[in-house]
Amino acid sequence: MNEVRLVGENVEQGVFPFGEALRMAEELGLDLVEISASAVPIVCRITDYKKFLYDLKKKQKEIKAKQNTVEVKEIRFGPNTDEHDVNFKLKHARNFLDEGHKVKAFVFFRGRSIVFKERGEILLLKFAQDLEDIGLVESMPKLEGKRMIMYLIPKKKK
Repeated sequence: MNEVRLVGENVEQGVFPFGEALRMAEELGLDLVEISASAVPIVCRITDYKKFLYDLKKKQKEIKAKQNTVEVKEIRFGPNTDEHDVNFKLKHARNFLDEGHKVKAFVFFRGRSIVFKERGEILLLKFAQDLEDIGLVESMPKLEGKRMIMYLIPKKKK
C-alpha cells in the first residue's frame, strides 16, 4: 500500500503517497479513513473517525426505521359461524388490512364437523369476496389437518 487516492471536503483531492496522506491528516488533526480497499489505488478520506462512525450508525438507523415489518394476523371461524359474528370479524380483518398486515383466515373443524368442509370453504370465499375492495387473496382455501386456511394481503395503495 504505497499510494492512496484522497477524497473529502477541504482536502486536495488526488493520488498521494501513503506517508504524505497520513502527514496531511495529522496536520489537520483528523484521521485517514479507508473508504474502499478494493479500488486501485485504495480510496481514503481525511475525516474525524468518531464522527464518521456516528454518521454511519445514524444512516443504518434511518434505513432500519424505514423498513416496515409485515405481521400475520389470524382470524378464526367455526364451520357454523353466524352471519353477525362473520361481520364482526370482517371489521377486524378490514382494520388489519388497512394497517398493512397480512390476514390468515381459517376455519377450525372440531370433532365430526369436518364433514362440513364445503361450509368452511364457502365461508372463507364469502369472507374474501367481502374484502376484495381492500385485500387480495394470496392463497385460496386449502385444508391442512383440521383447519381450512386462506391468506389475504392488502392491496397496494395508490
